[in-house]
Amino acid sequence: MDLTKRFNKQVDKIAVSMIRQFDEQVSDIRGIIKLTLGEPDFNTPDHVKTAAHDAIKNNFSHYSGMAGLTDVREAATFFIKEKYNLSYKPTSEVLVTVGATEAISASLLSILEPGDKVLLPAPIYPGYEPVITLAQAEPIYIDTTSNQFVLTPEMIEAAMVEHGNQVKAIILNYPSNPTGVTYDRQEVKAIADVLKNYPIFVISDEIYSELTYDEQHVSIAEFIPDQTILINGLSKSHAMTGWRIGFIFGPEQLITEIIKVHQYLVTAASTISQKAAVRALIEGMDDAAVMKKEYRKRRDFVYEQMTSFGFEVARPNGAFYIFAKIPNGYEQDSMKFCVDLAQKQAIAIIPGVAFGKEAEGYVRISYAADFDTLREAMDRIGNYMISALD
Repeated sequence: MDLTKRFNKQVDKIAVSMIRQFDEQVSDIRGIIKLTLGEPDFNTPDHVKTAAHDAIKNNFSHYSGMAGLTDVREAATFFIKEKYNLSYKPTSEVLVTVGATEAISASLLSILEPGDKVLLPAPIYPGYEPVITLAQAEPIYIDTTSNQFVLTPEMIEAAMVEHGNQVKAIILNYPSNPTGVTYDRQEVKAIADVLKNYPIFVISDEIYSELTYDEQHVSIAEFIPDQTILINGLSKSHAMTGWRIGFIFGPEQLITEIIKVHQYLVTAASTISQKAAVRALIEGMDDAAVMKKEYRKRRDFVYEQMTSFGFEVARPNGAFYIFAKIPNGYEQDSMKFCVDLAQKQAIAIIPGVAFGKEAEGYVRISYAADFDTLREAMDRIGNYMISALD
């Protein structure tokens, strides 16, 4: 009996992330160096791991409340106040999620209805569109490639004029995956000044906020808190991807609705991970500083190497990615380029097309790897760029 035709038809419209597909496709190549996944190469700080051990010893092995433990919500609101001058009530305006991924899903499934439209600046992380599609809404891409991947107020205005009342939300992701581009205070305020004129939700995914290199990160929630569903977490700032701790911050009336969807998706985040999160947020408030210093050095190295090979790169000022345009004269199909590179030089980087059609002709490199690995990786890419012209 074949029941596959009885699935939700929306599932036919989505697929496993191309990032994951490509990573698995090249994993069996002998000696492969993978600069593919967006995961810190650092280990979780020892004091955070100690907190988890203590939680296990003290039998914190039961459900927490749906919104999360009181102490982790207090720690999260304290952290975000100290770091970004944002004020949220721990009892009603923050929700602990199973990573930022679940935060995105819970938020989108809470607000979207069939026929709604969601604005997405492109290129963009591919984790948003599938959830929008499952909700029977429509992603509307705003192409930023002509402006060094920077979204402008004028671009938003143009999209709103074209799509009008059908727009339910806009998703912002900064510092950006895949480009590493972020926004200064003036740019964030200018975007907020446009968005406050429209009755739309602003889902701001700021998971890389602690990895901003040149200026202090500025959250759009500072300017339009009533519209903003702010998403953050500990995966990137504290090298805690596997702990699965994320946060949604927002006005009480929004959190009250989102928690309903969150409850039926996951019930609650891991209690042991939540106890570790308290330590990370309070005692480890500046744990990201050491990592950020190292990432900055790696960024400079990889940026210099890639530009010397002829790639055009918008210099990133956050996250840990280089997004590079394949030089003229080389294969412009990014998937073919990356497969050939992997097969001939055993170095894996992500095809730009994984981040949307606007990103075709680009590649993404994660420099979340030690310097020895990065040096060898750059040598292999350099060798490939020479040999591919022969």
